Amino acid sequence: MAIKDNVKKLLEEIGEGVILEAAAKTRGAKEIDEAIESGIRVIGENYVSELKKVYPLVKNSAEWHFIGSTKTQKHDLLKRRVLEIVDMIETVDDFDFAYELNKRCVDLDKVMPVLIEVNSAKESQKSGVYPEDVVDLVKKIAKLSHIRVVGLMTMGPNVENPERIRPYFRLTKKLFDDIKGMKIENVEMAYLSMGMSDTYRIAIEEGANIVRIGTAIFGPRRQR
Repeated sequence: MAIKDNVKKLLEEIGEGVILEAAAKTRGAKEIDEAIESGIRVIGENYVSELKKVYPLVKNSAEWHFIGSTKTQKHDLLKRRVLEIVDMIETVDDFDFAYELNKRCVDLDKVMPVLIEVNSAKESQKSGVYPEDVVDLVKKIAKLSHIRVVGLMTMGPNVENPERIRPYFRLTKKLFDDIKGMKIENVEMAYLSMGMSDTYRIAIEEGANIVRIGTAIFGPRRQR
């Protein structure tokens, strides 16, 4: 099935109120352009190197979100040209990175929207802040002038049965609602980014309003 057919089908399924973000890891400019032409408004990139390579070649306009690790790509991500491109960083999980990001954004005179990445399953090999530490991190980052926390993001564990991921999505939604109720200054809990090609339906049922879809839009991923 063509990209345009996949996008049309997904947009019809998820309906209004949920952002269909195209996870573009390993995808070329032609594929990304076709996705945008088919109705995608947000492109998610995992790697700074791929973002820098493909962005100048994409003809159509879209929002660009960074959805990869901020720990392993910190120095590349903080470069001026990259921050000029990126419209949101969905994977902030560390105050030191947020502090450096804020300094760069001050120089750019740009307020960067960010999501806090929650390690909802407490997997030691994965990035993300543990659930019990999320509120404290949000409160610390909220004091920075050129970063605005606008929601939460989680990956959840890799599972064979998608239903097994539901508790982790539900936990992240509860955190989202709890923080929203705190009415923290400079924090706007607007976005909950959860779910990928095999779990997006459950994520939406549990309150996600951004789903990050790669394979179900573009087909099987090529090896990097």
